[in-house]
Amino acid sequence: MTMQLVGKEPSPSIQRCNHQDAKKCNRCWTGYPQSLFPNWTPAQQERSRISTVVKLHDTCTIHYVDVNEEGEFAISESVVVPPNGSDAHWELMKKPRPKGTRLRAMFLENLSGPVLQMLGTKYNIEPFYFSSSIGWIPSRYEEEVKLGHSDHITISLTFIRTMRNPTTLPPSSTSSYTASITSRQQHNLPDQVIDTQAPLYIRSSDRILFPDLLSLHMVRSHMNSTIISYHPDQEHRSTTALSLHSRLNAAGHSVYWNTMFAEHDDPTFVFLSLLWYALYAWDEALEVLYTHIYSVESRVIHTNDIHLTQELHIIQAHLLHYESLLDDFRKTVVFVLDTPYPGLDNPSLYTPEHRDRFKELMKKECNNLLSEIKRLEKARLMQGRRLKNVMNLGFSSVNIEDSWSMQKLTEAAVKDSTAMKQVAYLTMFFLPASLVAAVFGMNVKEFNPGSGGTLAHYLAIAISLTVLTCWVIIAFQFRSGRSESEEPPLAWPILGRIGWPVTMAMKFYAERKSSRKSYSKLAVPNETLPV
Repeated sequence: MTMQLVGKEPSPSIQRCNHQDAKKCNRCWTGYPQSLFPNWTPAQQERSRISTVVKLHDTCTIHYVDVNEEGEFAISESVVVPPNGSDAHWELMKKPRPKGTRLRAMFLENLSGPVLQMLGTKYNIEPFYFSSSIGWIPSRYEEEVKLGHSDHITISLTFIRTMRNPTTLPPSSTSSYTASITSRQQHNLPDQVIDTQAPLYIRSSDRILFPDLLSLHMVRSHMNSTIISYHPDQEHRSTTALSLHSRLNAAGHSVYWNTMFAEHDDPTFVFLSLLWYALYAWDEALEVLYTHIYSVESRVIHTNDIHLTQELHIIQAHLLHYESLLDDFRKTVVFVLDTPYPGLDNPSLYTPEHRDRFKELMKKECNNLLSEIKRLEKARLMQGRRLKNVMNLGFSSVNIEDSWSMQKLTEAAVKDSTAMKQVAYLTMFFLPASLVAAVFGMNVKEFNPGSGGTLAHYLAIAISLTVLTCWVIIAFQFRSGRSESEEPPLAWPILGRIGWPVTMAMKFYAERKSSRKSYSKLAVPNETLPV
């Protein structure tokens, strides 16, 4: 869809400083980001939290890696920018790079306000890169595209990494994060909450799975490319700038990547090598989770602890969250594949054969990464199904134990009902006598003055009513013993129950007669039996 604004005057063009004339430059970086992007007003900077970093004047360390035109990692050093050394570092940044430098990678540790403003001004970085990095907002976009020359690409990617549980580490005087986590988890460790943004504690291996950030901004230009990597502070326990700096150095000195960097000067390959770090972190995290699920399975078989059920639900929620993170990782790689380096279309730099070979190699490397992401997704899906099986096993164990408990309760209830029935029968046996005694004890003129009632009268009436009561009780409880297939007489429902003594006598006589016939047949000699 094409949109056109009507009635609006075009925004005035921004006169960018070339940073060469000291009088005109006059610390031009201090006005960033609004000096280059007028829409980024102080209010917008406050909402995006850029202002919190801009106002921060602290010591920042920048770890550099320079790649020369031969694909070798020639320079690897660190530069410390103190709060009072901003102007000196700005003069260092304005100096031209060593001759033959193809690419420079910078890893920012403890980013300060002056360093953020100098980098944004020097490389004309869209402020959204910093705001998305500070806010851990997943993003991927291309900007400042100059056909046949250069462009800017940005990715902000959240992935999962594993490390030893900081709550069990010895306290460190230099880490406030460990102390705060320890004090908080000492009380809440048994009862975790389902928070997919929080670390997942793996008790079986004493490790945690927690989110990490890979935030890269790259300026792709022939023999002047730049990679900037933002790293959050240590409160988030994310990958440090020094760690990623050393890993890029290690990749540059490996045979595989060194050969690729030497034969192909597309700076995107260096950018792509950093994405493999996130893949390795994912692989290690899912391996730890696989081992933990195996441990939980063995415990569920032998126990039905409620804490295990809670833990299973927490792991399942995190696995569902990991699905979206892996999908975002896949989209990032597809974005890199679909956003080729514009300089490849410059006929003065690359022939069609070189361009096709570079694009084919980039497609191959991206597909390799995509196939590994697909493998991770299958592993995550398998673990989710395995976890569901464990949860079903746990629920089945609980149901079996509940059924066993209900059986015990039912047996106890039957025993109680039998005892109560006996008590009821005993009560009904004495009920007529109690009724007669109560009648004779009535304080009325028919009984008190010259009452004609005697003990014989009482016994006669009480015994009669008792016999009648027992007769009625047995009549209602009586079963004739007829088979279901034998059709009873029409008058049986009433007469059969009332005359239960006759029915029982007849049944007894029939059984005796049947037993005598059976005995007589057994007493006949074998030779007299018919053949």
